[in-house]
Amino acid sequence: MSKTLQHASGPRLSPQTLAASAGVAHDPAFNAVSPPLHLSANYAWSDPLEKPQYDYARSGNPTRCQLEEALCSLEGAARGVVTASGMAALDLTFNLAGPGDLVLAPHDCYGGTHRLLTARAKKGQFEVAFVDQTDPAALAAAFARKPKLVLIETPSNPLLRITDIGDVVRLARECGAITVADNTFLSPALQRPLALGCDIVVHSTTKFINGHSDVVGGAVLAREAALGEELAWWANCTGVTGAPFDSFMTLRGLRTLFARIEAQQAAAGAVVDALAADARVARVFYPGLASHPGHEIAREQQRGFGSMFSVEFAESVDVIELLRRLRIFTIAESLGGFESLVCVPAAMTHASMTPAARATAGISERLVRFSIGLEHADDLVRDIHAALDLAGSDTAKVAYLEKQAASACG
Repeated sequence: MSKTLQHASGPRLSPQTLAASAGVAHDPAFNAVSPPLHLSANYAWSDPLEKPQYDYARSGNPTRCQLEEALCSLEGAARGVVTASGMAALDLTFNLAGPGDLVLAPHDCYGGTHRLLTARAKKGQFEVAFVDQTDPAALAAAFARKPKLVLIETPSNPLLRITDIGDVVRLARECGAITVADNTFLSPALQRPLALGCDIVVHSTTKFINGHSDVVGGAVLAREAALGEELAWWANCTGVTGAPFDSFMTLRGLRTLFARIEAQQAAAGAVVDALAADARVARVFYPGLASHPGHEIAREQQRGFGSMFSVEFAESVDVIELLRRLRIFTIAESLGGFESLVCVPAAMTHASMTPAARATAGISERLVRFSIGLEHADDLVRDIHAALDLAGSDTAKVAYLEKQAASACG
């Protein structure tokens, strides 16, 4: 017997409860507590003139719909589409812009996003302008061009710049533009762009929502049903919808989202505090620091500062050697999983951008991006400090080796 958790007359359930209980005991066939996985590619019609709720898995699937409903409840969306990847989710939204339309995007966005927008613009699908969305003058000039669609990425990847969502939404409404917020870095646990006025929110569910680095997926969630239906039409038309098994695994990961993020951002804060006090660190990019230019805006529009940060190391540090010396951190792209990851954006996640575009965005060769997982913060700090001792000057390396030898003898 299926059950309904949210009663219209009762208090709204907390997001933690919505995430933990999505799909639980909703199996009408056998009353399974864990929702079943529906792998069928097609569905039987009882009559050739009576289309069933599900007919073909590209158009709709019960397992994928459960994930879509769960994400909609968390983001406050009217309609959602689960896609095969985060990039598929972004590309789906770009179907809302056509030839001659202008798309505004952050100048320091994720490298894959920059690559996709540049490629689509070159093919004439739309025009694109990359803008520093933290600069009021640059924003005003960009909106004077009457964009059709505005992409917001806050915090930005990898420099954690904070865009004032309310300001961008206000400017977009004045010219009738659609606002799309990439909420991958924070997830609905820490930020809800639709509640701040955005029209659409997108996710790479590969990251925090799934949280286990074993599924690639994405989601597009619309505040208004009509816009959501238009996106769903394009998703079915182009075939970018997510697979049932991937949806099943992502829903499983979603249940622990809030518990994971709470622990991850607590550890990130401790690691940031340790690095900010290290002379070998030139700058730490983390909105949780009071010195961060977007700190106050982040406090207003976010529920927390997250577990992502980037560090620009001093010139005395060999950044590549630093990564090679890390033992707990894994060198890999992606983020938001239970394991701590580290990457050099210029050589990895943002390598597809031209050197000039990276320079404009402020992404240097000495910038390192960290994604903090569920390991103990003390162990992560020790790992970074030990790697720094071996990746710095020859004097530092000798001192570290002598310290290690003394510890072994004592």
